[in-house]
Amino acid sequence: MLAAAGELFATHGYASTTMQAIAKQAGVAVQTLYFTFATKRAILKELLDVEIAGDTAPVATLDRPWVAQALAAPAHEQIRLLVSATAQIMARVSPILEAVRSAAPVDPEIAELWRTNIHQRRTVLATFAGALAAKTPFRAGIDVLQATDIMLAVLAPEVYHLLIKERHWSEERWESWAVDALTRQLLPDPDTS
Repeated sequence: MLAAAGELFATHGYASTTMQAIAKQAGVAVQTLYFTFATKRAILKELLDVEIAGDTAPVATLDRPWVAQALAAPAHEQIRLLVSATAQIMARVSPILEAVRSAAPVDPEIAELWRTNIHQRRTVLATFAGALAAKTPFRAGIDVLQATDIMLAVLAPEVYHLLIKERHWSEERWESWAVDALTRQLLPDPDTS
């Protein structure tokens, strides 16, 4: 049912996708869909959670093994691992986040879901910025809050969607660009003396 909803949300948008269409696509009775999820918004929220995590395990992002590995790595490697994980997550969730972002201006419940997603991403990235600051000084004038916001902008689903879907960048090109952008924006110039 989630896969069917994801396909429809990505191709037709959230507002144009009905519970009946999801049930038909999933090959289940619409009553089954309502019994399982109650509302279309509940389907969307569950779909986001599963696609971001990559599985159905009830483990928060910051408690996942890849996060611990990245946070323990040296500064440059931490950035690379964060970007690599973000690329994997965005490959799964980008079409769904685009549907959420597009529906947010006209649907207050979806607007709240979008704000929650931004807050959750910022919370994760604040942890990464704090860990990075503990390993190396930031570029002059950058503090942890600014570093968090820079990461939020560079790794934003809107930027990913623009470069991958609209401009047809490869995943490898996006990853290379994002690592370079974060390194140049956050870390001091290497000592050339």
